[in-house]
Amino acid sequence: QVLDFGWPDLHTPALEKICSICKAMDTWLNAAVHNVVVLHNKGNRGRLGVVVAAYMHYSNISASADQALDRFAMKRFYEDKVVPVGQPSQKRYIHYFSGLLSGSIKMNNKPLFLHHVIMHGIPNFESKGGCRPFLKIYQAMQPVYTSGI
Repeated sequence: QVLDFGWPDLHTPALEKICSICKAMDTWLNAAVHNVVVLHNKGNRGRLGVVVAAYMHYSNISASADQALDRFAMKRFYEDKVVPVGQPSQKRYIHYFSGLLSGSIKMNNKPLFLHHVIMHGIPNFESKGGCRPFLKIYQAMQPVYTSGI
């Protein structure tokens, strides 16, 4: 059985997708003792880290005793191979997912509207000082607006 849950590199999947991935992994692992999950990733390790970290949180709540024993190996892999990489948004979404599982965070289904962006101070990214920022807004992983520089 092969499932493709891909999303663009350097992005974070929707929380619903993280839930679907964890549920599919858990269902497969609980279906038979000999079942294993193999994760394949093209690109950087951040996407793989999101899945491993999310499932570690998920399995802490729903795993069988046998799966709980595998947490140590998963945790070691995550700390040794994945933690040094990953985008801040990917790390943030793992915290969101953990909060959803623990009940400390509730999902908000209401639409969000971006009215304005405020930058306090001017970052100094160029050799002459200053920067030339632009804004790119995505909705459902599709760019819907790009400002001029």
